[in-house]
Amino acid sequence: MLPVLKLFAEGKKSVPECIDDIKKQFAITDEEAEELIPSGRMTLLYNRVHWARTYLGKAGLLRSPKRGTHEITDLGKQFLAENPRQLNAKILNQFEDFRKWKEKQSTDDLVDGGASEKNLFDDEQTPEDAMQSASNLLNAALRDELVNALVQMNPTRFEAVILELLSAMGFGKGREEYGSLTPNTGDGGIDGVISEDALGLDAVYIQAKCYNPDNKVSRPDIQRFVGSLTGESATKGVFVTTSDFSKEAKAYIDRVQQRIVLINGEKLAKLMIQHDVGVRTRATYLIKSLDEDFFSTQI
Repeated sequence: MLPVLKLFAEGKKSVPECIDDIKKQFAITDEEAEELIPSGRMTLLYNRVHWARTYLGKAGLLRSPKRGTHEITDLGKQFLAENPRQLNAKILNQFEDFRKWKEKQSTDDLVDGGASEKNLFDDEQTPEDAMQSASNLLNAALRDELVNALVQMNPTRFEAVILELLSAMGFGKGREEYGSLTPNTGDGGIDGVISEDALGLDAVYIQAKCYNPDNKVSRPDIQRFVGSLTGESATKGVFVTTSDFSKEAKAYIDRVQQRIVLINGEKLAKLMIQHDVGVRTRATYLIKSLDEDFFSTQI
């Protein structure tokens, strides 16, 4: 991690730009540099540099002004000014952003997955725990990447993605023709409509806001959406945002007649991963065990 941070301090702008320098610093041979990770899709060297950059970003030592481009932050410069001898996950614990990110995994994905924070951040784990921990960590990073990619979309494309996701979740029985976007002008606060079933007996109205993380959806936003639903005599709605909802907005939906589901950026990313929207499977690992029936069969 330390060499990677220093390279970005020297002006490197991306992970690929760091590869040759890291190769030289660690005296990595050409043959070693070609070694692939198990999926065969990426070199081990690139993978290591990529994850070093990810951890540094989570600690706030690097930032990403746009996709694929990274630069050192003032906090990163301050850390290097102290002439550190090493940098690892344990040292990153001194940074609040990294601790919060790590704690979030232990209280969210890792609890759900049966692993633990200890399993994720040290080597005392079974092979099954290691795979589960790795999967949870990969998904945590992927969620962040998804939200960043969604924020950069134009509003119309973002609305189309939401329709595609709801279709993949089974609305309209997965048939695209059962969902549609409303015109950009004069939509009355409704961005799209999708049938809840294949017969179109019940419609779900959609509002989609592509907001930056620090711009939360407020109660007035929800009130306008409820007003639009009332104007359509609609009973069900989904309000989706790449950011989050204020406490007042969340509390307000409990007091209205319509049934409204709120989906924030984190939940949106989870649903996209779960239903394979905007993501693709890079590798599949099979865990095999002894077939007791096979060996208990008597001839």
